Amino acid sequence: MKELWRNRVFLIVFSTDLLENIGIWIRNMALLFFVMEISGNNPTAVSLLTAIEYVPILLFSVIGGALADRWDPKRTMISANLLSSLSVCVIAVLLWKGYWSAVFFATFVSAVVSQFSQPASAKVFKIHVPEEQVGSAISVSQSMGSLFILFGPIVGTFVYEASGVYVSLFAMALLFLLSAFMLLGLPSSKRASSVSDSHEKTSLLAEIKDGIRYVRHHSHLRGIVWLFAMLGLGSGLINPLEVFLVTDRLQLPKESIQWFTALEGVGMLLGGILASALHRQLNGKLVIHGAIVFFAVSVVVEALSTSAPLTGTMRLLSGVLLAFLQIVLSMKMIHLVAEEYVGRVNGTMTPLFVALVMISSFVAGPLMELTSLITVFCLSGFFLLLGSLGVNKIMEAEPPQSQSNQEQQHPLSKPKHQQSLETEQL
Repeated sequence: MKELWRNRVFLIVFSTDLLENIGIWIRNMALLFFVMEISGNNPTAVSLLTAIEYVPILLFSVIGGALADRWDPKRTMISANLLSSLSVCVIAVLLWKGYWSAVFFATFVSAVVSQFSQPASAKVFKIHVPEEQVGSAISVSQSMGSLFILFGPIVGTFVYEASGVYVSLFAMALLFLLSAFMLLGLPSSKRASSVSDSHEKTSLLAEIKDGIRYVRHHSHLRGIVWLFAMLGLGSGLINPLEVFLVTDRLQLPKESIQWFTALEGVGMLLGGILASALHRQLNGKLVIHGAIVFFAVSVVVEALSTSAPLTGTMRLLSGVLLAFLQIVLSMKMIHLVAEEYVGRVNGTMTPLFVALVMISSFVAGPLMELTSLITVFCLSGFFLLLGSLGVNKIMEAEPPQSQSNQEQQHPLSKPKHQQSLETEQL
């Protein structure tokens, strides 16, 4: 762990992530409260604000992943932060002139930009963080994310109540500008120029197809795809209905759901800290299998439970295991995906997960009306349990070889001109 904190690249990425998370939560809470006030607590307006964050993931994730493989990740991250900062300033001006619906455009732009910056950030870890430090780096990042789940809304609410929407938006813009300035300290990818030159000779569509072939060709990635698909279906079914566990099963006010969400956040924080200390001793297969089985059992127990302490305990433990699962899968993704495919693999898997979450969330309400709350949660548990079928494929994977060796042993269906270009790179 000490070596990790001496890694300049990790320190820069960690510091910029910290600033960006603060800015994002300030923006999120400011826009939420502003929309509620200006629309008279219109639920359609509030839900639209949330939905807009998902649409760009479906539309731009694949493109963003492919471009992350084309571009220098340092420049991509800096450009994304500058664009986010500029867009928020423009939105603040539009709000000042009375165009309050511009907040939806701000949310959309920010979500689009994240589809380019996130795979670029993963690529920076792949290139510049030593393999033995990757587990610690991911664990620290996971712990920071868990902290913001707990305290982000508090910080964002405080800034909005103290200063209003305009100061909140400009604060976010300033934080992203500062983050972009700090990212200047990252080293540029040594392969960036040669890779960029070769990519210019192939179309973006061809590279996207190549990324999809890469995922289909590797069994461990197919296993992760299957796991993501089942997690998407299972979690999408229960996410919109969790409030009914509180009101119907536990007979508590609907506002009490925040405490169960907080317990899950505490669990994720504890899990991140534990995984950070134990990541080298973790049995990946046991962690993934155990987490998935526990999630499946947990959602059924929560549906049957009429005891708040029991439901709270399950949420806390689910948070701990979710942190372990995310860290193990992130380590696998970084270790087992060749550098030149990191962006495209992320861009292929993310929209699949989000699409299935949206589809299952859409049918969750009607399905509950046709059957029952317990039936829907049991169905969710069944989907989660099916996800464990892909674990063996994930754990049987070998680290990626050099691209030339990979082509000799596992040739992909690529055009001949692309194979020759990759040979020239090497």
